[in-house]
Amino acid sequence: MNIASNLEQSAFYFPDHIAVLAGEKQITFAEFDHESSKIASALISAGIQPGDHVALCAPNSYDWLTFYFGALKAGAVAVTFSHLLTKDELSQIIADCQPKILLAADEKLNDLAGIKDNGYIKLIICEHGDISYARFMQKGTSDFQTVDRNRKDTAAILYTGGTTGTPKGAMLSHENIQTSMFNVAHFERSSEQDRALCFLPLNHVFAQIHITHSTVYSSGGLVMQPAFDMDAVLDAIKRFQITKFYAVPTIYIRFLELKDLRKRIKSIRYCFSAAASMATEVVRAWKSQTGLDIHEAYGMTESASMVTYNHFYRHVVGSVGTPANLVEVQIRDLEGNLLEWGNQGEICICGPNITKGYLNNPEETKSAFRGNWFRSGDIGFIDQDGYLYIVERLKDMIITGGENVYPREIEELLYARPEVLECAVVGLPDREYGERVTAFIVSQGDQQVDPKALKAYLKEKLAGFKVPKEFICVDELPKNNAGKLLKREIKKRYGTSMQPPAESGI
Repeated sequence: MNIASNLEQSAFYFPDHIAVLAGEKQITFAEFDHESSKIASALISAGIQPGDHVALCAPNSYDWLTFYFGALKAGAVAVTFSHLLTKDELSQIIADCQPKILLAADEKLNDLAGIKDNGYIKLIICEHGDISYARFMQKGTSDFQTVDRNRKDTAAILYTGGTTGTPKGAMLSHENIQTSMFNVAHFERSSEQDRALCFLPLNHVFAQIHITHSTVYSSGGLVMQPAFDMDAVLDAIKRFQITKFYAVPTIYIRFLELKDLRKRIKSIRYCFSAAASMATEVVRAWKSQTGLDIHEAYGMTESASMVTYNHFYRHVVGSVGTPANLVEVQIRDLEGNLLEWGNQGEICICGPNITKGYLNNPEETKSAFRGNWFRSGDIGFIDQDGYLYIVERLKDMIITGGENVYPREIEELLYARPEVLECAVVGLPDREYGERVTAFIVSQGDQQVDPKALKAYLKEKLAGFKVPKEFICVDELPKNNAGKLLKREIKKRYGTSMQPPAESGI
C-alpha cells in the first residue's frame, strides 16, 4: 500500500480534469502525477531510500503538493511542520526527525543555516538554497513506479504537542491516512465534480489529510491559497465555483458580517468547520443566512483527522456527531472503566486511523494508550442516540483561530523574566478566535510588569499565534490545598465574558 497511489488512480481515470488551481496555474491530474513522479525519482537519485525522512517547511503552494506526493511515491516519510516557527522551535523538531532533505521557504534560510551544521540535512531545496525546486525537479523523470510500502509503515509525521508543549511527532501510517481520507470522502459525498478551497496550512492534519488527501482520493479539484485573505477567498469562490468550503470558526464569524452572503457563496454546497468547537449561535446564524449547515467532526493529529462526523442525515447542533466507519469511541473514567451513555469521561478511540505512536518518544506513546485504545485527553459524553459531545479538554491546550497553543511553553519563557513571580497561561472565550491566549501574572516584589515588553520578548521566541493577546496582573493565582495551580478557577473567574477583562494590560 502507498497512499500516493490515489493520485495515480485519479490521473488514470481523470487525466484531463483540473486537480489543482494555484494562482493563475491550472494543473491537470496527469500533470500533477507526472511532476510528483519527477520529484520522487529526483529524491531517489539524491540518495533517499524507503523510510527516510524528507521534510517540508514552506507555505502552501503547488510545489509543496508535488514535493509531498513525490516523497510518498519514493517510499519516504513526509515530515511536515510550520514555516512560521522560530529558529529554536525548528531546531528542536529537526533534531528529533533528522530529515535528509528539506523543502524550505527562502525566508527560513538564516534560521536553518546553523541547524544544517548538525549534519542531519544534506540538501535544502528553495530558490536560494542548495538547489532550486525547478532545478531539482529537472533531475527526475516522470517515468516512475511508485514504491510499494506495508500498510503499517509510516507515511507522514505531523508534529503536535502535549501538556508540556514539547513537540511530538505523530507517526501516521499509510493505513491510518487511507482510512481517514476514505471516511472524509464518503461522509462528505465527495466526487470528481467538487472543487474544494484550501487556505489553511498544509502542515496541519486538517488541511493535509481531511482536505487534500480526500480531494485527491475523490478526484476533485483543489484550489490552493497561501493563507486566508477575505477578498482572495471570495474571488476564488466566484471564479472557480467552489463547492466545498473548509474553515475555522473565526472565518465563519467574519463571513457572517458580509452583505448578501448567500448570493456571494451560491456555488457552495457543503461547509465544514475544524479546530475549536463552533458556537451554537454561529451555526444557527449561518443556517439562517445561507441555508447551509456547518458540519463538524471530532478528530486530532493522532487520529489522522476524522473520528466522528456530524452528518447529512441528522445534523445535531452542538454535537460532533457519531463514529466514522471502522472507528470505535468509548467514554471511560480515569481508571479506564467503561461508562454508560450520558456520563462524562475521557474520550477513548480505537480504529485503523489511530497513530502507531510518537517518534523517538516511547514514554509518551505508552501513556497515550490503554491497550489498543487511544486516550484523547478530552472529556465528553455520548447520548442515547450515539452522538458525541465535547465538554472540555483534560489537557491545557488552547485552540485559537485554528492554531494549537501549549501554555507550558509560554509559561516557561515568562518564568525566565525577573519581573514574573508566578504566571498561568489559559485560553479565555473569544467570539472571533474561539479562545484567546491570556497570561495571568503575579509580579516579583515591587517590580512593574510591562505588557508591551513581555509581548516583544515572546515574539522573538515564539510564533506569533502563541503570543498572549493580554497580560493580566493579579495579586495571586488560585491554588488548592496542595499548592497546585487551579486553571479552571481562573477560567471560571475571567472567562464568562467574550470580551477582554478590565484588568487587561494590552
